Amino acid sequence: MRNYILPLRDLVVQPGLTLPIYLDNPTSVLSMETAVKEHSKVVLVAQKGYNYPNRPTDLFEIGTRADILQFLRLPDGSIHVMVQTTAPVEIADCAVDEDGIFSGICSDISQIDDSRDECVLAMRDKLADNLSRISRAKRIDIGKLRMVVNNYPLPAFIDAVIQMTGIEPDIAVQILQMKTFMEKLSALLEQVAIFVEMAKIDDAINRRVNSQMDGGRKEAILHEKMRAIQKELGDEDEMDNASLQKRIDAAKMPKDAKDKAVSELKRLRQLQPMSTEASVIKTYLDELLSMPWGKHDSAPINLKLARAELDREHSGMDYVKTRILEHLAVMKKTGNMKGTILCLVGAPGVGKTSLGKSVAAALGRKYHRLSLGGISDEAHFRGHRKTYIGSQPGRIMDALKRCGANNPVVVLDEIDKIGRDHRGDPESALLEILDPEQNKTFRDHYLEVDFDLSNVLFIATANSLNLSSALRDRMEILELPGYSEDEKVAIARNHLIRRAAADTGWLPENVEIDDDAIRHIIRKYTAEQGVRELRRCVTAVLRKTLLDLDGADVRTEFGIAKIDELLSDRASAGFTKRIGFGVRV
Repeated sequence: MRNYILPLRDLVVQPGLTLPIYLDNPTSVLSMETAVKEHSKVVLVAQKGYNYPNRPTDLFEIGTRADILQFLRLPDGSIHVMVQTTAPVEIADCAVDEDGIFSGICSDISQIDDSRDECVLAMRDKLADNLSRISRAKRIDIGKLRMVVNNYPLPAFIDAVIQMTGIEPDIAVQILQMKTFMEKLSALLEQVAIFVEMAKIDDAINRRVNSQMDGGRKEAILHEKMRAIQKELGDEDEMDNASLQKRIDAAKMPKDAKDKAVSELKRLRQLQPMSTEASVIKTYLDELLSMPWGKHDSAPINLKLARAELDREHSGMDYVKTRILEHLAVMKKTGNMKGTILCLVGAPGVGKTSLGKSVAAALGRKYHRLSLGGISDEAHFRGHRKTYIGSQPGRIMDALKRCGANNPVVVLDEIDKIGRDHRGDPESALLEILDPEQNKTFRDHYLEVDFDLSNVLFIATANSLNLSSALRDRMEILELPGYSEDEKVAIARNHLIRRAAADTGWLPENVEIDDDAIRHIIRKYTAEQGVRELRRCVTAVLRKTLLDLDGADVRTEFGIAKIDELLSDRASAGFTKRIGFGVRV
């Protein structure tokens, strides 16, 4: 016999019950109205999805046939129906018409009434006892359940258990088509046993959390709640575990470094967020992930451009510039940095450091300068163990992090002024850094993983050859003899006057100093191999003229007589000539 089908959301009804149904869905209302009009029974079937079904596959194939006892239409168009379920049915040839009304050929599923069997009643009582164990977790009203046991037939008890425990519809449908109450109670008891075990686990977790509230951990849990609130407000800490995992996955770290990061993150997840150890691990992971793993500047080496850059920024020194270009030519040919480390030795002011900067500009790479003067602790290069308070990576790793690339140009300035004391020998660490055969597996004490330094172009500078034999063996010494007078004049004309004007606020076109005036400054007021004192003298001339002009910037010609007038106080104050490497006489 073909019956109309009424889909129900998350509801499987047992036979033998009288229950009210409220309908406000237009299609459901139309389906019930049609069934009443044709004096037909209706079949109550659970739907598989949340929304009203569109096709037969959206319904379960097992339902419950019901008689319509009362039909009441409400003013808002909804209806209130009282039905009495009679038997479970199996639905075949289910179809849906153009109005969305479902119908199907329904055949009864045979049932055996064993509700008065003593074993069945004992199973019911055991099931009620087990439900009392999960009453708090499932919010079950045990008093109401006991009332159902004492005053209502067994189908009402089974239906109450299914509804109170929230058993999934597919399992409830399986119970509906079982033939005996013993089978149904056994299936329910199995589900309740699962709920009991889950309740035990939840209870154990809750007890553990409650115990952690003692012993000073209450504050940590409150901080964790604060972090959750901040996350909801959009103020999430970027150092949380999820973001750290994403950064680890995105970083192009070698396998050993990634394994180390994953291991530390696993430890972090087991710690309280506000503990000291968690803070140490977060800082460590941040430093490790900030390193330029796999990041490098990939600009090709252009020797013509490099030569033009060196000639533009430096006058003279043809031998030194040629040797640097040879070094770059080898790099271009071989495609790697392996080779001699250049050490530029010369008096102050001859352009050693600026040469390194020009090389970085010519290669299109990042530039970083490390001043080594006075360093006597090995930890400056190798870093501190992260267990120490205030520990941090060494200066080499910090330089790479700041550059954001693993192939910058790093100038080791004043390498001849490295010290040595009871805290260690920094030179031994520097020897490893400068050795192409060792620096590809350089290990910083803080990071505790190998980092490849073979792509870094190291250029050292020194004022003298006061270096150990081992250190000199690692490098090729290039001596910068200083500038001739003609070279100093060219440097002043092309660079120093413009920089002194910028330092004092002059417009370069308002400063007129001819070559004879520059030579006069060089001969009378400086005697150095570099040009630092020459720049100071030019700056002093412009500064004093500004004072005489009451800060006005007007076109001014600086001849020999005017220069002597302006620089006379320097000579009278004891600014005599400098000889050699800066010793006053």
